[in-house]
Amino acid sequence: MSSQDVPQGAVLAVVHEPVALAPGGPLVLELRGPLGPADAETVAARLAQRHRAFGVALDSHRPGHHTLRLTPPAAGGLAALPADLLADLLAPPPPGGEILPVTGHQQTLLRAALTPAPAPAPAGTSTGDSSDNGGSSEGSDGSEGSDGGEGSDGGDGGGVEQLYWDWSGPLDVARFAAAWQSVVDRECVLRACFDWVAAPRLVLHARAEADIAVCSPAAVTWPQLLRRDRARGFALHRPGLLRLTLLAAEPGGGAGAAPPRVLLTYHPALLDERGVHLLLREFYRAYAAGGVLPGGERRPDLRDHARWLAGQDTTAARQFWARAVPPPRAATRPGRPGGATGQSGPGLLHTRLRAPETFRLRSWAALRGAAESSALHLVWALLLYRAAGVGGPLPVSFGVQLSGRDIALPGAAGIPGLLDSPLPMTVTVDPAAPLAGLLHQVRDTLLDLAAYPWASTETIRAWAPRPPAAPGPAPGPAAAPGLAAGPGAVAGPAAGVGPLCGAGSTLVRFDGPLVLPKVLRSELAAQGVHADTPRSAAGATGGPLTLAARHDTAGGLVLGLFHDRAQLADEDAAALHSQCVRLLRALPEFRQAQASAGQLLDLLARAAIPRMARPVPPAPHPALTVLRPGHPHADVICLVTAPGVPAGSYDLFVRGHRGPEKIVAVHGDGAPGVLPAALHQASGPGRRLVLCGCGPGGRAAYELAQRTPHAPGTVAAVVMTGIGDAAASASALARGVRSVLTPHP
Repeated sequence: MSSQDVPQGAVLAVVHEPVALAPGGPLVLELRGPLGPADAETVAARLAQRHRAFGVALDSHRPGHHTLRLTPPAAGGLAALPADLLADLLAPPPPGGEILPVTGHQQTLLRAALTPAPAPAPAGTSTGDSSDNGGSSEGSDGSEGSDGGEGSDGGDGGGVEQLYWDWSGPLDVARFAAAWQSVVDRECVLRACFDWVAAPRLVLHARAEADIAVCSPAAVTWPQLLRRDRARGFALHRPGLLRLTLLAAEPGGGAGAAPPRVLLTYHPALLDERGVHLLLREFYRAYAAGGVLPGGERRPDLRDHARWLAGQDTTAARQFWARAVPPPRAATRPGRPGGATGQSGPGLLHTRLRAPETFRLRSWAALRGAAESSALHLVWALLLYRAAGVGGPLPVSFGVQLSGRDIALPGAAGIPGLLDSPLPMTVTVDPAAPLAGLLHQVRDTLLDLAAYPWASTETIRAWAPRPPAAPGPAPGPAAAPGLAAGPGAVAGPAAGVGPLCGAGSTLVRFDGPLVLPKVLRSELAAQGVHADTPRSAAGATGGPLTLAARHDTAGGLVLGLFHDRAQLADEDAAALHSQCVRLLRALPEFRQAQASAGQLLDLLARAAIPRMARPVPPAPHPALTVLRPGHPHADVICLVTAPGVPAGSYDLFVRGHRGPEKIVAVHGDGAPGVLPAALHQASGPGRRLVLCGCGPGGRAAYELAQRTPHAPGTVAAVVMTGIGDAAASASALARGVRSVLTPHP
C-alpha cells in the first residue's frame, strides 16, 4: 500500500454479498479497513494490471470504506473469484515489493508450519548421548541434546532451525549489527515473508530491519536461551525470518571465561543450511570491511531461480518418476512399531568418526567406484531392511537431500534460499547379494536423482501412475484452502505409491563443507577474528528423523541424528545411532568381492532393534461447533476454519463480539455433504448466515458460499480478511461483520 498513514500490521477486510446478478454482471466487494482513497486506487490499479480479464471499477465513499466492482469476462459470464485474484485483493504487496510463487519442497514445509501441532506428550528426560566406543559424543547439555520446543500454528512458525558458534577475537557489537543490516539490504531472501491467504506466495519486501538482540549471561543461561528462542518461533507473514542473538562474554574476561556466543535462528521454509552459510560468508565480508558490504543486490537471486524453474521442461522428469516412485511395500522406518514414547520435542545426537576411520571408509568406497556418501546410504538402507523383519529381498526407501544448486543457472551455487529438496531413494536390499552390488545401487540411484534436483514430493505424487479413481461423491472442502499443492498435484500419496520423503520416511543428508575464502580468513585474522564453524542445535526435524553427515576441520566424519522424540525415544535413537556408526566402522573390513549384505548385518545380530511409535492419525473435528448460542432469532455468524488461520484470532473475535448473533465454527474435514446440512440446520428459518474467515479461512468461506445450496437471502455476506497477528485479524473480521449485520432493536 502506498500511504504512509496505513497502520503497521493492519489487516484488510473484504465483504461480498452473494446476490443474484445477471450474467456478466459485476461482483461487488466492499473494502473495509485502513485504506485511504489513494491506497484503494493502488489496490484497484494492481488488480486491473494483473487480472486483465476482469473489468475493475472503484468507488470511494470515505476512508476505510470503498466499493470494488469486478466484471468477469463476457464469455465466461458470472464467475467465482480466482484464487490468485483473491490473494492480490486480501494481501496486496508492500511498497516496492514483489511476489513469487511457493512451489515444491518449500510449499510442503510451509504447509507443515501452518498445520496445528498436536498436543505434546509429557516430556521425558533426555539422554541425548551416544556411547559407541571409540567415538566422541556430545550429550544433552541444552545445546546439543534433546530439548522440547513449543509447536504453533496459524503462521506463528514454531518450527525453527538453530546454528551457533563462539566468537573468537574482539567483537564490536555496532559493527556486527551494521554488517548484518548490510547483508539484509543486499539479499532479498532476508526481506522475504510468506502469504497464504488464497495461494502460497513468497513476498519480497523492499526494506527490512536485521533482528539482533544482545543478552547478558547473568540474565539467561545458554540452555534457557535456546529454549526461549525456539519457543518464540516466527511470524511467517512478516519479513525477517532469520534472527541473531548475542550472548555476551562472561564478566571478567579471564582465561577461563566463556567467550561471546552467537545464536542464529532461521525458519526452514525459507532457508536451507547451505543458504545460511552463504549468508554467513557475506556477513564476514561486511564485518571485515567495517560493517558495509560492497556492491548492490545479489543477482541471480530467488527471482531468477523462480523464472528458471518455471521454464523447465518436465517431460523427462515425469517419465523418470513414473517408474521410480517407492512401491507400497517399501520399508521406510528404522524401528519396529512400538507404543507412545512419552517424550516430545526435537532431539540431537552427535558422534564423530576419527580422521583415520573416515579415510578408511572413503578408500573402501572409492576402490569400488563410489563416494563415502554412498557408503552412508548403504548402511541406512540396511538398517531399514533390518527393522522390517523379513527374509529375502525387500525394497527400502528413504529421503536424500540434494543441494539444488547444481543446475544450469549461472551463479546458482551462490543463491541463498531454499533450493535443496529431499527426494526418495529406493533400492532393493538382498541379504544374500554382495555389498558392492548394493553400493552401486545407491550410487547409481543418486546419480539419477541428481538430474532432477528441482523436483519435490508434491510433483512426484502428481506424476506417479495411479489406477482409475472409483466413482464416488465429490470431495468436500477438506483440502486446506490456500495451501493446495499446485497444478497437477494431489493432496495425499497417490494410490499404489509408497511413502515419500517428508511423509513418514527418514532423511539422510550429506553436507559438503563451505569454507570461507582464504583471502577473507586472512582479513579477519589480521583484525584478530577467527571465524569458527557453526554447529547445529536441535531443531525442526521435518519427519521422524534426519541423519546428517559432514566433515570437520580435522578430516573426521561427524554424524548428527536429529529425531522427533514423540516418534523415536532418546534410548532408541541412541541405539540406532550407535548401530549406524558400528556398521560404518566395520565396512572397510569387508574387502572380499563376495562379502554379502547379510554378513555385515550379522554384526548387529545380538543388538535390539529400536522401536518407533506407531503413527496416530489426528482425531477428526466435528463438522460444526457452537461457540456461542446467541439470541434464538438472531442471525448466525459462521467462522470457517482452515490450516493457516492466525492462531487465536477467532477466540479474540468471539470474546470481543457484543451482538446477539449465534456464533458457530465449521471444519473442513467432515464427510462430503455434511457441511451444507450443518449450515442449514445452524441458520434455521428466518436467520441469515454470515460466513467469515481470516486468511485462508476467508477463501474457504467464499468457496463454501459458492457451493452451499441455500434459499435466496439466507447467506447475507461473506467476510474475508488478510493475514496478520491474532489481534489485527480479529479486529479486521469484526470490522467486516459489523458492516453487514442489521442492528437488532
